[in-house]
Amino acid sequence: MGIGYKTAWVAVRDAAPEVVADALGLRHREEMGWTDGTEAAYRQGVFVARAEPDPTWTLAHGRIHLTAGFNAADPWFPDWLRSLSAQLGEIQFFSTDRIGDCHGWARADAGELTRAYYYGNDAVPLHVGDRTDIERELGVGERQLEDGWQSWGDQEWDAFMNAMPCEQDVMRIAERWSVCPLHIPEESVTDRGIHGFPAGFEPR
Repeated sequence: MGIGYKTAWVAVRDAAPEVVADALGLRHREEMGWTDGTEAAYRQGVFVARAEPDPTWTLAHGRIHLTAGFNAADPWFPDWLRSLSAQLGEIQFFSTDRIGDCHGWARADAGELTRAYYYGNDAVPLHVGDRTDIERELGVGERQLEDGWQSWGDQEWDAFMNAMPCEQDVMRIAERWSVCPLHIPEESVTDRGIHGFPAGFEPR
């Protein structure tokens, strides 16, 4: 199945899957192949595996449980990224959900959140740092609800919505920053990964 749309994942540079699973506090661990593991993580839990054929990056994927019960719109989400980066070094977070029209990306290194942008529910609750080159090329990652938005008319709202990202933008940013999961051939991932659950969640 692989990692595609309507989910979230973290890309970690130069870290073994076991190390990433430890940092995420995964329990009830089970070894799985890429296809079974990514499919399982769409339903529940988190799957961690190297993004072969480029083993530089290890991906942790989970549609529901990756962020341990919250999402990128929550105020403590940046602290979660900083804490994870303090343990793992360079990390990147991506999330896309066309049904809820929520899309975001972030990067952190050595515990410092250097860039983050999240759009959802017609708002931008998270905007940290300057746009990267790929964001400028795509024309996303700049707008937020500026002062006076409460009195915007149709023209202002149309301009705002036209500047918001879509799921394809998230994939293009992931490709430029690290690896786009859509481009990982399932047959290329031969090593087994780890499927598990963060604290507070039990298998169903």
